[in-house]
Amino acid sequence: MVPLLTSPIDVEREEARRQAIQELLRPEYAKESLVDRLWRNVNQFLGDLLDQESLGAAGSVAARAALLVIVIGIVVALLLIARRTAGGGTSRAEGIFGDRRLTAAEHREAAERLAAESRWAEAVRERLRAVARDLEDRVIIDYTPGRTADELAVEAGRALPALAAELASAARVFDDVTYGEVPGTPEAYGTMRDLDDHLRAARPAPVVRSDAP
Repeated sequence: MVPLLTSPIDVEREEARRQAIQELLRPEYAKESLVDRLWRNVNQFLGDLLDQESLGAAGSVAARAALLVIVIGIVVALLLIARRTAGGGTSRAEGIFGDRRLTAAEHREAAERLAAESRWAEAVRERLRAVARDLEDRVIIDYTPGRTADELAVEAGRALPALAAELASAARVFDDVTYGEVPGTPEAYGTMRDLDDHLRAARPAPVVRSDAP
């Protein structure tokens, strides 16, 4: 019977596997964390994927292409997470104003300047800040640090019910350009500017006391 011939590559792979098993039996690996174990497995997977001797030239090219797609997908996912974290977490926690304290007139001036530069998303934000500051100055709503656009719409809508729908729409626009990565537009800024004009001319509904005769 003719003995089966073992190729040098198979011998090398068997020897590498044996050495890897012996390495894992060392005491320090008994305390290996899950993250370290996963990272080691990923490295092993990538090493096998790029093993040109076992895959051959054509297989190596395909493996490298697959790896490139995987890496690009991971990078894109991380960038999206980072952008959402930076835009959604911090900004929402700071509310409409963040750490800025300007007058309503100053916010309006900044909004008009930004609109003239076609920086529509920033102009939208500044105009809603002007709205919020004006309502606070007129004591239509209370001064509340960290107030969100939705909270502003609800509170001002109670005092000015005729403009409740416009306020809710403006809050959505503000959230879209601030947290939703929706680009600002001249139309969005026009909506915010019109709301500001309407609110400045509006007067809160009279409060009817339940004990009135």
